[in-house]
Amino acid sequence: MEGLSRQLCEAVHALRYEDLPPAVVAGVRRLSLDALGLVAGAAGAPGIPELNARLSRWESEGSSTGLLGKRRHSPPTAALANGAAAHALDFDDLHDAARVHTGCIVLPSVLAAAEDVGRVEGKRFILAMAVGAEVHARLGLACYGSLGHGWHPTTVFGALASGLAVGKLLGLSSKALGDALGLAFHQASGSAQSMHDGALSKRLGAGFAARAAVLAAFLAKDGVTGPRRTLEGEAGLFALYERGEVKPEALMAGWGESWRVPEYSFKPYPGCRCNHTVIGLGLRLHRDGVRAKDVASIEIGLGNLNWRTVGQTYDPAEKSVVHAQFNAAYSFARALIDGKVGLSAFQQDAIADEAVVALTTIIRVVDDPSIEARAIEPARATVTLRNGKTLNLSSFTMKGSPADPMGDAELDEKLRGCLAFGLGSSSDQADRLIAAVRGLDAVPDAARALVDAFPVPRVRLL
Repeated sequence: MEGLSRQLCEAVHALRYEDLPPAVVAGVRRLSLDALGLVAGAAGAPGIPELNARLSRWESEGSSTGLLGKRRHSPPTAALANGAAAHALDFDDLHDAARVHTGCIVLPSVLAAAEDVGRVEGKRFILAMAVGAEVHARLGLACYGSLGHGWHPTTVFGALASGLAVGKLLGLSSKALGDALGLAFHQASGSAQSMHDGALSKRLGAGFAARAAVLAAFLAKDGVTGPRRTLEGEAGLFALYERGEVKPEALMAGWGESWRVPEYSFKPYPGCRCNHTVIGLGLRLHRDGVRAKDVASIEIGLGNLNWRTVGQTYDPAEKSVVHAQFNAAYSFARALIDGKVGLSAFQQDAIADEAVVALTTIIRVVDDPSIEARAIEPARATVTLRNGKTLNLSSFTMKGSPADPMGDAELDEKLRGCLAFGLGSSSDQADRLIAAVRGLDAVPDAARALVDAFPVPRVRLL
């Protein structure tokens, strides 16, 4: 592994827009569109108004924009505000195998930096985004046990990947990119305990990573040095965070030829991705005419890592939206009863719905040894009906993944729904933002195009 950090930074430095395949450019557009919609959707999400109000008390001027309310901040603060909002609904993209959400960190980081630099053309913006998304996925694949070790891979790896993305935008040398990587690592954190405890801090992690990335890259530009062996050193990422359980070859194998960006999934339902196959099974039962009153008991089987993440008993007394987002029993019950799972399912009144809570009491979520421990897609359900009949359901694919993708029209509708939900935006306003993202490669100032197209709220924000 000696020299791996240097090799990565040299490869990032050498990359040009002309090297990006059309599928990668399209993937960056989809990641950007999804993240912007989710920032809007989170305008009223618990924790986000409070964060924005606090940041605005401390900063009212700056070169970058906190998109909710078009507040002016320094670039690190704008990245924090937008990153937290993009991740708050747990509705954001995921590289399923790497278990990383990317748009919520890379887009806010690159956007904040591009505003500060000024007049960053669209192709340069897309290239920086591609760097961040590619490195983020590759770090997740290399550090395959990160979530099981107790880290939140999105946050930890997102700081490093986005530090390189911003460094690429700034035109740093390969050595300075190494400094940016090291400075980002020096700030990187993100425990999975927030998920387990249903805490609002979970949704802030992406913002913390985006803030760290922006600060790291600009300090590297100013000549501040970081560690040279960020990944492979005796106290580097692989040894310190991952306990040596890594596949370092995943980081550089096929670089520039076999791209990970087109592999990202997009969520059709809010909530942890570990719940999505479970939601699909609940929706299937609803379509087949099964209703809660018909059910005597339900057993849901998940792989060990999914079970550890979303397998807790549902406890409405916690009054925690995050707890509901990370709960397989709640997600399944919601799908079976409503026949849909949308943003309204994760509001305070919804998570206390008596019918849903009652159904969760007869749902048991188990660690299924027949499912590979780290597999994210598979899930099964055994449903015993009151008439004595047993229904066995299973699925090995998730809607929104490359195997069952959401099309552009579906992503556009998702964005329209998020903008209407969070900001009260019209369809015309959503279409303007969609057009700005789709035309990003042709604009002379990408950040200005995106910020100008982002709707102002029709509802009062803190």
